Amino acid sequence: MLQLLYLPVLILLLLFYFRLAIQFKIIDKPNQRSSHSRITIRGGGIIFPIALLLQALFSRFEYPLFTLGLLLISLVSFYDDLRPLSNKIRLLVHLLAVSLLFMQAGLMAYPFWMIIPVYILVIGAINAYNFMDGINGITAAYSLITVLSLYFINETHISFALSEWLIVAALSLLVFNFFNFRKKAICFAGDVGSVSMAFIIIFFILLLIIKSGDLKYIGLLLIYGLDTVTTIVFRLIRRENIFEAHRSHFYQYLANRKGWPHLWVSVLYMVVQLLVNVLIISSDLSSVPFLIFILVSGIVFVGLRFVVEGQRSLLGRRLANR
Repeated sequence: MLQLLYLPVLILLLLFYFRLAIQFKIIDKPNQRSSHSRITIRGGGIIFPIALLLQALFSRFEYPLFTLGLLLISLVSFYDDLRPLSNKIRLLVHLLAVSLLFMQAGLMAYPFWMIIPVYILVIGAINAYNFMDGINGITAAYSLITVLSLYFINETHISFALSEWLIVAALSLLVFNFFNFRKKAICFAGDVGSVSMAFIIIFFILLLIIKSGDLKYIGLLLIYGLDTVTTIVFRLIRRENIFEAHRSHFYQYLANRKGWPHLWVSVLYMVVQLLVNVLIISSDLSSVPFLIFILVSGIVFVGLRFVVEGQRSLLGRRLANR
């Protein structure tokens, strides 16, 4: 009940940020890569790290290294929302923040050769989460399902984290959704929102995996993972620069090319991930069945993309015409 007191505080803080954002023109103007058509406040996702920093303060810093890492990665992401930032600086801060996260989770006790792939996976996942934030409601709705699933697991299956932190993260998502999950969003999450939320969710998923010893909980981010990985593969096939901005994700195709309302697409991703989470939580999947489940899910997702988008869109004219 104490955490519910955060709700009015977070609403007031976000409204205060809106005033500052308008005054200092922290806004997002539509361009050719945008999925929106009106000027909108950028960086509203700053409420995510603010909520967790408040929780850290009032709980006497129960996760001090994680909190410091969240602060660092949120600051550099917010700066990136304001003006272009060197990729080298961004990567350096991400490495430092993730290192602090690993130290907090106890991952540094593992052999060095095991940690390197996890660095690559986590930093890649953080950036993928950022790329998936392209239409109204998708980041906060999808994240809310993941956070609530983690809370449910923590309360009913295996205790791996302090529930208060998950509650506060969920409340910050609810507040942000009120202003973003609508046909004409008042604000966007910005890099500060998507990156910080990815950092938060990955931290708690890592805690869960380490405590349970079960890799199946990676599946709590399955739908985002499938969209990101398949998009990268198809862009490589089309010989595109995967580091350039684009609108090639499946959710972008549905929203921009098929003309589906943004909220429909966001709800679709949220509901499908919820069904996956229910399967993961309720089943007793071991390593081999889980890998088979991932493989089958990938095949189904690729097949769906071919049916909906077509060969020419996914493979390019050169290969599609062969």
